[in-house]
Amino acid sequence: MSLQDCANLVARADRDRFAATMAAPVPAREVLFPLHGFALEVAKAPWASQEPMIAEMRLQFWRDVVEEAGEDRVRAHEVAAPLAGLIAGGMPAAPLLAAIDARAWDIGRASFADEAALWAYLDATGGGLVWAAAAALGAPGAAEEGLREWGQGAALARFLLAVPELEARGRVPLVDGRPEGVAALAREGLAALRRGAAQRARLGKLASAPMLEGAHAAGVLKRAAAEPARVAAGALEASPFAKSWQLMRRAQARRWRV
Repeated sequence: MSLQDCANLVARADRDRFAATMAAPVPAREVLFPLHGFALEVAKAPWASQEPMIAEMRLQFWRDVVEEAGEDRVRAHEVAAPLAGLIAGGMPAAPLLAAIDARAWDIGRASFADEAALWAYLDATGGGLVWAAAAALGAPGAAEEGLREWGQGAALARFLLAVPELEARGRVPLVDGRPEGVAALAREGLAALRRGAAQRARLGKLASAPMLEGAHAAGVLKRAAAEPARVAAGALEASPFAKSWQLMRRAQARRWRV
């Protein structure tokens, strides 16, 4: 159960997150690979079985990993030991527990009650994890709000990319699926990214490295705002070349514009 195991898991499950982590400063990877591995495992847990109880058990496994960090007992999973080490070393555990709890929505079939509930989900599954990683890399508490906003915008971009699959699985992911509602939601995500982008220059490249996972988010949200029909059509992704270029620019730049 090593950092390389975590890197291998992320490489298999999410090439974009893997590329973003490899673009980060080397010391940041020791935080990002285990945290991304955790995020991916928690995200897939609700879909691993048709039985809600089994899905809940998988989420409970990760609650136990987080809550037992610092104890001698280590769960048998390639992410568990590195993640527990980060928590024992000072990474805040509350955002990780919030991410686990939020994934309970993925188990059921109920839609979000309102947009506030959707944004709470995006904060828990995106914003809080960006903050937790940045805190482990030295970000001060004063940066939490901005980092969470950047993470919320990035999480919304990923969520919109997933809409076709969610709908195919019988879910109703969007509170307002009308074109004007989708466009308005995307504009809110862009506003969150713009507010959070200032943290890049304030924190420097190391502590802001968790923000790199949102390197492509602005492009996704701009396309959704301009042509909301592309969301349901699954036509929001940029080309691999464009994504590589965006990531390279973000990784090199000290100040970000959205």
